[in-house]
Amino acid sequence: MKVRIDIDEKLQEEEVIIRCRKLDEKAQKVYDTLVDVTKESRHLMLYKENTEYYLPLDCILFFETTEHVISAHTVDNIYQTDYRLYELEEILPGCFMRVSKSTILNLNHIYSITRNLTASSVVQLMNTHKQVYVSRYYYKPLKCRLDEKRTGL
Repeated sequence: MKVRIDIDEKLQEEEVIIRCRKLDEKAQKVYDTLVDVTKESRHLMLYKENTEYYLPLDCILFFETTEHVISAHTVDNIYQTDYRLYELEEILPGCFMRVSKSTILNLNHIYSITRNLTASSVVQLMNTHKQVYVSRYYYKPLKCRLDEKRTGL
């Protein structure tokens, strides 16, 4: 696979074009990575009481639902969003992953995982006392995603 950068100062907006004979796994992975990079720089509108906040996605540790309210957790705050978890799954970059029926986790903030064979495993997050539970159903996919990130595959 060749990689090339063409600089054109006349462009109004950056554009990345992937040219391939067929859409194979490698080309799809390049595309997915580029889409994720552009999503990571986005902000999400969240609110707390009567104030709207525009936070970068990378500062959000996880989203969780409790009694029909979707909360976004940062290191030291909790905000609300009008999105449903399934909607967030569609718009969030690849560093976010559903880890239980009620939680979407930012994989970039995982500090440790305490595995429990008979119940939910516990994920401790960096620079905070906050933690989330990973259901047994999502544990193996989570480990696979973390291995992919670690090996860069």
